[in-house]
Amino acid sequence: MDLAAIIPWVTAALAVIALLGHAKTFFGSGAKENATAISSLKTTVVAHDRRIQSVEQELRHLPSKDDVNDLKLSLSDVKGSIGRLDESVTGVNRAVRRVEDYLNKKETT
Repeated sequence: MDLAAIIPWVTAALAVIALLGHAKTFFGSGAKENATAISSLKTTVVAHDRRIQSVEQELRHLPSKDDVNDLKLSLSDVKGSIGRLDESVTGVNRAVRRVEDYLNKKETT
């Protein structure tokens, strides 16, 4: 067996092994970083999911647009009723003052 005939084959095999090692390192080096990044993203997504659930739960208890509109209409009705009561009380107040003035004049005479 001639050593000169084997050397090119050994060199080619070592070159292929070296290239495969470099390829594995090149393609595999990002996997660990990606796994770490994905893990941190999962944690962030879980935290955001909890925050969103909490906000949704609070929003369920708040009145809707229609509820606020109904409340505005009811408040408008109450304002109208209070205005009418104010006019009525003003009239009663005038009548009471006239009666009081009449009684005061009657006592002094």
